[in-house]
Amino acid sequence: MSRASARTGLACALGAFGVWGLSPLYFHAIASVPATEIVAHRVLWSVLLLAAWIGARQGFDTLRSVFGQPRLLALLALTASLTSANWLVFVWSVGAGRLVESSLGYFINPLVNVLFGRLFLGERLRPLQRAAVAVATAGVALKVWQTGHLPWIALFLAGTFGTYGLLRKRAPIDAQNGLFIETLLVAPIALGYFGWLASQGSLHLGATATVTALLPVAGIMTTIPLALFAEAARRLPLSTVGVVQYLSPTLNFLIAVLLFGESFRAADLAAFGLIWTALALYSIDALRANPPASR
Repeated sequence: MSRASARTGLACALGAFGVWGLSPLYFHAIASVPATEIVAHRVLWSVLLLAAWIGARQGFDTLRSVFGQPRLLALLALTASLTSANWLVFVWSVGAGRLVESSLGYFINPLVNVLFGRLFLGERLRPLQRAAVAVATAGVALKVWQTGHLPWIALFLAGTFGTYGLLRKRAPIDAQNGLFIETLLVAPIALGYFGWLASQGSLHLGATATVTALLPVAGIMTTIPLALFAEAARRLPLSTVGVVQYLSPTLNFLIAVLLFGESFRAADLAAFGLIWTALALYSIDALRANPPASR
């Protein structure tokens, strides 16, 4: 790997996770729109943009092939439901003032992936990985003890995204075409939902010039980071991409506390501190196992 290629890959990774990390600012700007309607817009505009992108780059041979494979199509329908549920809860959490807890979910997601690999794929955990999972579990347990209830938003986001990754690992399809077919499968539901909103006079598209201009951006914020991420994954070791991905929940967390004024007490710091320690152990292990190219 050349240094120029690595620099380009790093810039793409920073761009992808930076956009995802800053996305709460966008969702906050259209907080007057219900989360369900925002997710429906995200689906439909993503379908249009992905169709244009894939059509220009490679054509639709993969699409035709997948629709001739019922088992793969059913698997993608399941993963589509997982991503839709994940999007819905994340968007809702921004408007509900629960972004700190959402960021916790994406902080622990890599460790959920490691745990799922052990439980469902028979992957062996290295010593630092075992330590990271144990420390993260202690952090979640401390959070439960502090609040008296499970941090369900964090666990739901980490669980759905971890399950999505596990299932997509078994699907013989690339990321771009996979996302396109997933969004294509749920697009009729989104269209039907828009029709119902229109019949009730509750459709926000066209309500104000600002909201009308911003809603299509939901699709851009899905497809552009995906394109950047795909390029980063091609040019960088996965261990490097894995470490850079913490940029996204870190930005979410900072936006929640510094801009949205969400509560973050000393007691919260103890639980998050354990999670961040676990991530440090995970990152050290990942970099040891897959050291970045030296040139």
